[in-house]
Amino acid sequence: MDIIIFIAAMASLIYGADFVIDESERIALHFDIPHFVIGATLVAFGTSLPEMAASVIASAQGKSEMALANVVGSNFMNIALILGIVFLFSRRLEPERDLFANDSAWVLIPPLLFGLMIFDGRIGRFDALLLLSMMAAYLFFLFGGSKSVIEYDEVMQRARFNWLKSVVLLLAGFALTIGGAHFVVESGSNIARLFGVSEWMIGIVLIAFGTSLPELVVSVAAIRKGNADMSIGNIIGSNVANLSMVLGSAALVAPLHVNLVSSAFDLALMGAAALCLTLILANRLYHRAGGVLLLILLGLLIQNSLATL
Repeated sequence: MDIIIFIAAMASLIYGADFVIDESERIALHFDIPHFVIGATLVAFGTSLPEMAASVIASAQGKSEMALANVVGSNFMNIALILGIVFLFSRRLEPERDLFANDSAWVLIPPLLFGLMIFDGRIGRFDALLLLSMMAAYLFFLFGGSKSVIEYDEVMQRARFNWLKSVVLLLAGFALTIGGAHFVVESGSNIARLFGVSEWMIGIVLIAFGTSLPELVVSVAAIRKGNADMSIGNIIGSNVANLSMVLGSAALVAPLHVNLVSSAFDLALMGAAALCLTLILANRLYHRAGGVLLLILLGLLIQNSLATL
């Protein structure tokens, strides 16, 4: 029964996040918010809603391992799985934006700060405030260098804007996301106990994979529309949001504790994924070579997960 609840709750998380993303974009376009900023903030943060809901609820229930594992696993899945698939199966991508010059710092600095914070095995409320401050810095960075470019189809979307419909769908999306997260955490914990698997492993694999599905859908859709910048930018923005907004919010609810010994390999993999993405950005390996490199990392996570069962 718990497995059925888990699958249904994951579906609720994903569909709820989809509602929030669509309506947030529609509201942003109505107020002439630049297209790039929409993608790097509303879309990226919207696709991080499942992670935020799951981690905050896990933290409130005293399940620090699950809250942390969800963030670590989601950041790893975003890079290794999603970008690995995008690079492997897409034709050579040519982003217009110089992603290495503009965004590589935001790939590396958040996991570095996260690593320093957990050195004592704990993320307290002061650490949470620092993480949320990093989120504010990222927003200033994005808004500071953006210019509005409103295209014809966006003008048409603005013309069809309906406040009542958008607000209702937005609230429905939040309700589905938060409700789904509650049952994901509850059923995930029960599954872990049933099969003798740790909550960390449930969070790092099952919940992290499920909550990363919105990023996968958005990135693939962006590639199909020829928008490589949006696809890669969505992942970078989502990862920044996970390590700042999501983790900071969860730690504000209750301090998070991490077992550095049992989680060392997974934490190292998250750092390795960030380094590999930086290498890809620096050398513009937006093709099969970059995809294979990232999928190798995914194989290491799978191998380690199977070994611990």
